[in-house]
Amino acid sequence: MAGVETRSVERDSLFLMADVRLEGATQTERIKVRNLSSGGMMGEGDIAVSRGSRIVVALRNVGEIDGSVAWVQGNRFGVSFASEIDPKAPRTSVTKGNADLASPRYTRPLTTYEDPARLRKL
Repeated sequence: MAGVETRSVERDSLFLMADVRLEGATQTERIKVRNLSSGGMMGEGDIAVSRGSRIVVALRNVGEIDGSVAWVQGNRFGVSFASEIDPKAPRTSVTKGNADLASPRYTRPLTTYEDPARLRKL
């Protein structure tokens, strides 16, 4: 049955950054989120997790979510969230006037100006 999809939850393939903290720890690690669903995600990064580890994931526009590591393969791992989230929320842009300057420019939403006539010409 190799190659047969057995999961019943639809996942979004994407590339986001998130902060992960092992439960009880104070230090966070930055990871890549490779896919995301309402009940979990696949992450990739240099964080020492093992199956069953309790973690806290901080996603943009969602906040911190408790979860547990379901599987580990190399530097990739699956997380099962303790409660469901809206998987579309991390994809939405941050609120107007609240630029996410910590993320790379190409990942930020386009900046729009209220009055283009007031822009200085170079």
